[in-house]
Amino acid sequence: LEISGVSYGGISDNAILALNQGAKMGNLYQNTGEGGVSRFHLQGGGDLVWNVGTGYFGCGSGKGANRVFEPASMKETLDVGEGRIKMIEIKLSQGAKPGHVGILPMAKITQEIATTRKLDFPATGDCHSPARHSSFNNDHELVAFIARVRELSGGLPVGIKMCVGEPADVASLCKAMAEIGNGPDFITVDGAEGGTGAAPPELSNSVGLPLEEGLVLVRNMLVGSGLKDKTKINASGRVVSGFSLVRTIALGADITSAARAFMMSLGCIQALKCNTNKCPTGK
Repeated sequence: LEISGVSYGGISDNAILALNQGAKMGNLYQNTGEGGVSRFHLQGGGDLVWNVGTGYFGCGSGKGANRVFEPASMKETLDVGEGRIKMIEIKLSQGAKPGHVGILPMAKITQEIATTRKLDFPATGDCHSPARHSSFNNDHELVAFIARVRELSGGLPVGIKMCVGEPADVASLCKAMAEIGNGPDFITVDGAEGGTGAAPPELSNSVGLPLEEGLVLVRNMLVGSGLKDKTKINASGRVVSGFSLVRTIALGADITSAARAFMMSLGCIQALKCNTNKCPTGK
């Protein structure tokens, strides 16, 4: 079990620290979410999976749609992590908002958040993640980028995160992996039911496959392509109980992730005000 990605900026410094301390106590990984690796991720002593989204926060520069990946910036963050970053996850999409960019309102951008994300401060506008990655344009280029990140990180496992939309997209990725003989060490399959209070309802309710369908599809595609023994599957999407965890493993996942359950353990009441800076419980 892994604590799924919840970004610093999306939730507070104390919430990030509490999750990391819990990860250490439970011998779990904490996924940073796309907001970068903050000092609060590092204070609790737990291991981290660094989520790298389209904004390349902590490993890139530029504004809005012009954000680009920078190897030197990635190395700087890895060095600051002092060995605590155990894996890197390249986020293609997520269940709550597939095909939709992440937005951090200007009112929430503090000096600490700007430092973590390597943004200008004071902020002059909302922080928008680009709609797509600038480092690759197709499956073959994605596989090459994965190999590049793995090399830059000194050999850390590198995976991808996606909410499955078109089955043909998964087939195309598997084809590229087989042709090149390289690819992600793991694939995180996020179900459309995976959540964030900032998600537009029309996307979270209508776009992307539910976890059960997406997981089975990815598992079968990997098996059919002869790649399953080389690629682990992580699965997330309302894994909130022991039964849902066991069911997800039975459907083909090697590991599961949960964010909702951990957020509620912190006191989240699902007020759906994550994007307003007016959470009544201050998480």
